[in-house]
Amino acid sequence: MLKKIMSLYKNSVLSSVQPTYTSDQYYIFYDQSEKNWLSIPKTNLTENELNLLNVLYEQVKMSSSMPLSSLSRKWHDFLLLDGSIPTLSSESNFRFIQFHIKGHGVDPTEIESAIKGFFSDEVQIIWQDDHNGIVIEERRQLSLTESELSSIADTLESDFYVKVSFYIGRLYPASNQLRSHFQQEKEYFEFAKKNLTSTNVISFEKIFPAFVAFNLPNDIKDKVNKELSSVFLEDPELYTTIKVFLENNLNASLTAKKLFIHRNTLQYRLDKFIDKTGVQLKDFYGAFTVFLACLLFEQK
Repeated sequence: MLKKIMSLYKNSVLSSVQPTYTSDQYYIFYDQSEKNWLSIPKTNLTENELNLLNVLYEQVKMSSSMPLSSLSRKWHDFLLLDGSIPTLSSESNFRFIQFHIKGHGVDPTEIESAIKGFFSDEVQIIWQDDHNGIVIEERRQLSLTESELSSIADTLESDFYVKVSFYIGRLYPASNQLRSHFQQEKEYFEFAKKNLTSTNVISFEKIFPAFVAFNLPNDIKDKVNKELSSVFLEDPELYTTIKVFLENNLNASLTAKKLFIHRNTLQYRLDKFIDKTGVQLKDFYGAFTVFLACLLFEQK
């Protein structure tokens, strides 16, 4: 089929190996069943033709970053193109740190060099396109923490005038399951980029409650909203207070500081919520229920 499509577009190229063109020159489509790539000059496709090809084939967005090493190439093909797994030690553990760069004039080569400089051990970096990449880290010792990655994001923003967000993956043993683990984490990160914009470092623990809330059946959502969301509709300031309080582990001093209010004002608002709903916040069950209500209210 790709051969027939190639004949329709002048200067298109069919290849059994991944092309090296960057995504600003060609649209590149991958046929998983035939293991072939078709590169079509962007000027040759109309918007409707592009949409049709995207339905039929996977579009591969090549980055103009530094050339891949042989190991990075193997990881790229394994994670993104259904290739075979790289040769790994059975005793190794890996985690994937995804990153997204928001801004214009991004130079992937400079960004990649800067990110690598923050890691004490060698890491592999592969790019999905010029704005999205993956750090592949083999865990040999304690690695960068969430707060350190947040500082890195701030540094990159200061140095390159772009906003960077990270998704910290979980630690997995070397196995063929690494691809499926990555694909699931990629789904979480895509969800976070659309729905969780208040932080530049995202982890499984941060995004999973919102992910579950978003995917609840509508009848369950309606029940939660009926029980608690009416309070937030009447007083949006109360919603903000409660959510910040829960996100800061019920720490009143820290919550008051983040909201720029006095502790007595915070306590007044907490008491007001408890009086209106009858739900206590200082035990696990109450906090969990109210946090779920906050997430659903946020969606609305």
